[in-house]
Amino acid sequence: MVHLFLAIYIFCYTDIMKRNTFGLLLLALLPFIALMFELLLANVIETPFYKKPISEWTSKQSIIHWIITCLVWLISSFLIIRFANNIFQIDLFTETKPISIWQILLIIFLIIVKLYVSYKSWDGFKVIKEFNNLGVTKFIFQYIYYSCEVLLVTLIMIFGQMFFESIFKNPNIPYGGILVAITWGIGHFFTKDYMTGILSALVGFAFGSVYLLTNCNFVLTYIFIWIMFVL
Repeated sequence: MVHLFLAIYIFCYTDIMKRNTFGLLLLALLPFIALMFELLLANVIETPFYKKPISEWTSKQSIIHWIITCLVWLISSFLIIRFANNIFQIDLFTETKPISIWQILLIIFLIIVKLYVSYKSWDGFKVIKEFNNLGVTKFIFQYIYYSCEVLLVTLIMIFGQMFFESIFKNPNIPYGGILVAITWGIGHFFTKDYMTGILSALVGFAFGSVYLLTNCNFVLTYIFIWIMFVL
């Protein structure tokens, strides 16, 4: 995975890619590629090694999986952010203008809607259900895993928004959320089930709306999306 990013990094460092807006699309797709690493790890490496399906893994095996996945995801996120800064001079931590009261209220509304959908889907509060099902240790590692996943989803959304804005010149449409819906969201059709895929796609679109409502603030977007994700 690291070698893949190094190869792309060298490729991107050409003057052509620096001037090509499609380089932004590459930045948006790299986090999705990193997310797909988990499928490779679980299905191609770990499952044959353990000689049993994921549903039968021990707690130790699940935790090892989460640790390896999180390390790859964190390294990938670091490299992607570095690409963005070095190649396109995009600083995700640049201060943005403060968000207004109506923006905060809309974000709270989206969080409440997500909480309601999650409650109906889980037949209760997701956090409580997972804590009871996993136990303390697995619960902690599961939510560290969630935090790393949210980071990559946020990067897909941000760079997807930048790419489509550069083409359509309309900053008021959550393009990044649409890209999250058709990558990370639809991906759940194959890794989970049909209904989870639909809900994930809708949630991905809501994430894009949150990004615009924070005035494209990376840190605030991550925090709000993390809250929506784990509820």
